[in-house]
Amino acid sequence: MRIGELATMTGATVRALRHYEQAGLIVSERAHNGYRIYDESAAVRVRNIRLLLAAGLTLDDVQAFRVCLDGDVAAVPPSVEGLRVAARRLAVIDQRIAAQAEVRDRLAAALRLAGADRDRPVA
Repeated sequence: MRIGELATMTGATVRALRHYEQAGLIVSERAHNGYRIYDESAAVRVRNIRLLLAAGLTLDDVQAFRVCLDGDVAAVPPSVEGLRVAARRLAVIDQRIAAQAEVRDRLAAALRLAGADRDRPVA
C-alpha cells in the first residue's frame, strides 16, 4: 500500500509516517516511480507506535518496544527495558508537572498580592 493509504488506515499523518520511517520504526520499499510501498503489516506497527506515543512515550522511547510492535503490544508483557523506559518517562512527566505547578502557584500568589483574584480577571 502507498503512504497515503497507510495514513488513512491508521489515522497517522503522512509526515508522521515519514518520521517513523526515518527513525527506523517502519520500513518501505520504493516503487519504480519513487513512491513508498508498505507491507500490510505496517498498519499494525503504526497503530502500536501511536498507542505508545499516546501513552506519553517519545519516539526514542518507542525504540525499546521494537520487538513487540508487530503484535498486540498492549497484551504482551513488557520487557525489563520497556519497563525502565516507561518508568524514566513517567519520572520526566512528573518533574514537568511539579515544575508547572510551582509556576502556577507563583503566578497565583503574585495575582493575590496584586489584589486580583481568579473570579474577577483584570481587564
